Amino acid sequence: MKFTLSWLKDHLETDASLEEITGALTSIGLELEGVEDAAAQLEPFTICYVREAKQHPNADRLRVCMVETGTGEVVQVVCGAPNARTGMKGVFAPSGSHIPGTGVDLKPGVLRGEESNGMLCSEREMGLSDDHDGIIDLPDDAPLGESFATYMGLDDPVIEIGVTPNRGDALGVRGIARDLAAKGLGTLKPLNAPKVEGSYDSPISWARADEVGDDCPFVTGRHFRNVKNGPSPAWMQQRLMAIGLRPISALVDITNYVTFDLGRPLHVFDAAKVKSDTLVMRPCKGGETILALDGKEYTMEAGMTAIMDGDTVDGIGGVMGGELSGCTEETTEVFLEVALFDPIRVAATGRRLGINSDARFRFERGLDPDSVEWGPDVAARMVLELCGGETSRLTSAGTKPDNRISVSMRPERLKSFGGCDISAADAETILSKLGFETTVEDGAIQATTPTWRNDIEHEHCLIEEVLRIHGFDKVPALSLERETALPQPILSLAQRRVAFSKKVLAGRGLLEAVTWSFMPRAEAEHFGGGSDEMMLANPISADLDAMRPSILPNLLSAAARNADRGQPDAGLFEVGPAYRDMSPKGQDMVAAGIRVGQAVPRNWEGAVRPVDAFDAKADVMAVLDACGAPVDRFQVSTDAPGWYHPGRSGCLRLGPNVIAYFGEIHPGTVRRSGLKGRAAGFEIFMDRIPQPKSKKGGGKSRVLLKISPYQPLTRDFAFMVDADVQADKLSRAAMGADKQLVVAAEVFDVYEGAELDGRKSVAIAVTLQPKDATLTDKEIEAVSGKIVANVEKQTGGSLRG
Repeated sequence: MKFTLSWLKDHLETDASLEEITGALTSIGLELEGVEDAAAQLEPFTICYVREAKQHPNADRLRVCMVETGTGEVVQVVCGAPNARTGMKGVFAPSGSHIPGTGVDLKPGVLRGEESNGMLCSEREMGLSDDHDGIIDLPDDAPLGESFATYMGLDDPVIEIGVTPNRGDALGVRGIARDLAAKGLGTLKPLNAPKVEGSYDSPISWARADEVGDDCPFVTGRHFRNVKNGPSPAWMQQRLMAIGLRPISALVDITNYVTFDLGRPLHVFDAAKVKSDTLVMRPCKGGETILALDGKEYTMEAGMTAIMDGDTVDGIGGVMGGELSGCTEETTEVFLEVALFDPIRVAATGRRLGINSDARFRFERGLDPDSVEWGPDVAARMVLELCGGETSRLTSAGTKPDNRISVSMRPERLKSFGGCDISAADAETILSKLGFETTVEDGAIQATTPTWRNDIEHEHCLIEEVLRIHGFDKVPALSLERETALPQPILSLAQRRVAFSKKVLAGRGLLEAVTWSFMPRAEAEHFGGGSDEMMLANPISADLDAMRPSILPNLLSAAARNADRGQPDAGLFEVGPAYRDMSPKGQDMVAAGIRVGQAVPRNWEGAVRPVDAFDAKADVMAVLDACGAPVDRFQVSTDAPGWYHPGRSGCLRLGPNVIAYFGEIHPGTVRRSGLKGRAAGFEIFMDRIPQPKSKKGGGKSRVLLKISPYQPLTRDFAFMVDADVQADKLSRAAMGADKQLVVAAEVFDVYEGAELDGRKSVAIAVTLQPKDATLTDKEIEAVSGKIVANVEKQTGGSLRG
């Protein structure tokens, strides 16, 4: 919302300075967004007289001008404007000035051998318009040496504020003045809306169709005849241009001016272009068209409120008028519309048609219902003053709604809710200045809302009103009381684990992908989904009609597209949802990734190696370790889903719970995706990673780090076991032999040969970490015996001789 300082003072009797006013605006909740002071920008620019303008001796399109600046000096200026002439008055910018329209800083110079000290300016260079065909040509009576900004009335600062959606009353200069008066920065002047009596009956009347209902509860207006629609006066044009509106004609400028002055949108029809004697407010049936004032044609939808002239749409209710009935310079008869429209209907219509207008902006925030009473009089006074003619008596249809309600406020709530000690008397005074009718009953303030405040509904609304006029800057800043000594993390552990997994996978060389949560049904069925309940009712594309049961097919498709473009070796990951069913627990947060092509590309020092299941397993273990999972307690099974290679894949489990799948992708699935060669992938179910154990206080605990001062030692063991015994079973058996001393057990060699007859040799390295003293040979032998015994017991194997 923009307005000028002088405009504000039309409604506010005040001696407050610009700084006091702008400071108070933010304090009362009308946040200051900027102040444009053209006078400050244009301070160096003065009115000058061109004593002589002669042809440049060395340039056909330049003229050498001798300019009187009004300070007693005459300076030479080289000018290229075609209208520069002897005896004219223009605008002079001395050397050292900043030209706002072009951003240039003037310096003395020499142009084709002639000195130039300053500039004769065009409107574009002054930042007033885009016109740069010639320099500004002022009237002969323009006072020499006077500030150009003062002469043109540009010394009126433009203030811009941000208005919250509930404050439709602040979308008029009068509403802002009312708030400042309540703040104590002056006195609100009476509304200049004397009653205007018409001299004849309007030849055009208003009517409402019954089905329009509350979409247009009331409309009024009047007819004008013998008007002259010329340019609006200079003061009005200057104010409209200051807030970014283009002056058009007196009649149109009046409607725009009242919209911003009083927050009351108006519309005028050229009465000679209205075909019938009654304009009707009614909902559209759908399919009607209108050529609007913005020059575009719109097709109305069923239910949209329209102003109908017979079967023709002459206006879109609360949004925009029609071009065919618009006023022009030839207009001599006018019909005025002052209506009330439903905010929701106006907002919905504007969004559906894609129209943003100043009228819509105000109607959808709610208008003062009383404005239909004083609005026609304000408009009539201005039309008669600026355009002449005479006006009719009012014509109206409908019933004006009464939006006033009574709201109670307990003064003590100002302290408990807002932290401010404000007496009941002061609170009542503030509300009264804002237009509320107040009484005190049983210690509570009973306030009847003014008609322009349709946003006031409950006690807390009144509390806010009192606090903002008292000053939001006076509300004390208090921190919330902490329930714990240290602040609790904002993100949950599950959310932090998502971030951990992304960082780890990116650090391992995978690139993050973001794919659709949908896929073709055939792909979904191949990955265990595609049921009827998981199909989309309205897919964005025919080939994206099913919710994804797994992220892997999308990643495989992305890898195939990369391979088609010359990047066959790719590593991609995504952390996001996968959908099993429609139940509340049927959505999983999954960290999925794939590696395709060569894990080790061609190089000079060794052989290439394609990706395999162990690459995928390493990715999984790195993520789980970063998430705090007990990686040393996972069991590996070989029952991965069918889209994995049956002999080169596995599951990581904790008891019956599957934490992750990993392995090579089934060759058929790889070919189905359009890839060549191997692909390895994984799926980690983030929500199934166990939470850390809680300590008694309810917080999360981490195992205390205890570093032993004694040197660890490693012993190697080789066992003969059956070929179907899993290698990690030996590691777990060794770890369980002595939980105090054995801290690690890793497989480092597996040998399977025909001579072993269905058995294999598995070698493990066991790390012992003494804590109290260096181990003796006897103690080492004792621990070794426990390890051998436990492995033989758990696996049925024997120590290899």
